Amino acid sequence: MKIRDEKERDVNAYSLSLSASAASSSSVQNTMFDLIELDAGMEVIQLGITKVKNILEGLPEPKLSSAECMKLHNTVYTMCTQPPPHSYAQQLYDKHRESFEEYITSMVLPSLREKHDELMLREFVKRWSNNKMMVRLLSIFFHYLDQYFTVRTLLPSCKEVGLICFRDLVYKEMKKKVRDAVISLIDREREGEEIDRVLLKNVLDIFVELGMGYYWDDFEEAMLKDTAVYYSRKASVWVSNNSCRDYMLKAEECLKREKDRVSHYLHASSETKLLQKVRHELLSVSSVHATKLLEKMHLGSHPLLRDEKAEDFMDI
Repeated sequence: MKIRDEKERDVNAYSLSLSASAASSSSVQNTMFDLIELDAGMEVIQLGITKVKNILEGLPEPKLSSAECMKLHNTVYTMCTQPPPHSYAQQLYDKHRESFEEYITSMVLPSLREKHDELMLREFVKRWSNNKMMVRLLSIFFHYLDQYFTVRTLLPSCKEVGLICFRDLVYKEMKKKVRDAVISLIDREREGEEIDRVLLKNVLDIFVELGMGYYWDDFEEAMLKDTAVYYSRKASVWVSNNSCRDYMLKAEECLKREKDRVSHYLHASSETKLLQKVRHELLSVSSVHATKLLEKMHLGSHPLLRDEKAEDFMDI
């Protein structure tokens, strides 16, 4: 956590420095710069991108200096504003996207593929955080592209490109593995095991940040199905081994705990659907287990007590 906080502070410092560079460069005329050929300019930019990647990976690398930040921003600015045929905005836009694709395929995915379960979830969160930092930095290096080029061509902004690359290359490959690991931890918590709720919150926030549709379709749907299976299995055991009163107490406690899960790591929109699923499996009169419980209530009880118990059951 300390290393991550320090990295975040460094990125904030770079952002401020680069923002200052962008502001000062916006008024600089092209005549102040020598013509930059494509290969020479790309070499300068690649050095800066490589340095950012090394910093994100925690490799020994000096911090980006203000002079380096200014040079990177001005290189992009000049290469975009040079007169044709030396205007390289499209090539720079492609370079920006390729930088994310190369980083993801060479570093991010191999690191994720070799990990499983909770370690994989932690790596997933780390890689999402690093990707957002890289988006912030490179978006400032390539600031001029978003200021003019993407607006004019109606292409996704540099910020959007970085997130799209993560979504299409990382998320789409890892989503099922991540989803299953999260659901496994939820079931372990239901069994009484202590889990890292902050980790689950951070993982599920990624689904939400990508878009609520991803959360609902790629996580919530499977989570609700697993919830139904889990509580159907529990109800089958509880209805055979517990009195009606004890069964009711267990059901009530389960509802409280599921609501607590929503408050700690599930999205608020899941609460109603989750509680409905639990109620259906444990208490709905249409469920097999509830029918057995009602039958059990009527065996050996005084008629008045049976009616009162049935009424209590329906209230719950």
